[in-house]
Amino acid sequence: MMVIVVENAPPRLRGRLAAWLLEVRAGVYVGDYSTRTRERIWREVESWIDEGDAVLVWRASTDQGFDFVTVGHNRRMPVDFDGLKLVAFHPHKG
Repeated sequence: MMVIVVENAPPRLRGRLAAWLLEVRAGVYVGDYSTRTRERIWREVESWIDEGDAVLVWRASTDQGFDFVTVGHNRRMPVDFDGLKLVAFHPHKG
């Protein structure tokens, strides 16, 4: 199982994701693919995200039971804390 959430993504990327995954809410895509296919889809997201941002979450054999990566400019960034992946909030630029 994998979930991709995009914000401010260009229409061409959203259309591409909709071809591979089910869009259950605006900008939330769900599917179940092999590691190889998941990585290929994520490479597409990374190369087409432009000014937007995205997160990919998938089932993994970690203590948490999942893993995730992000791309783009977002206040929430993953950090490793003694083997657990947590989310750090960067200050809001105002």
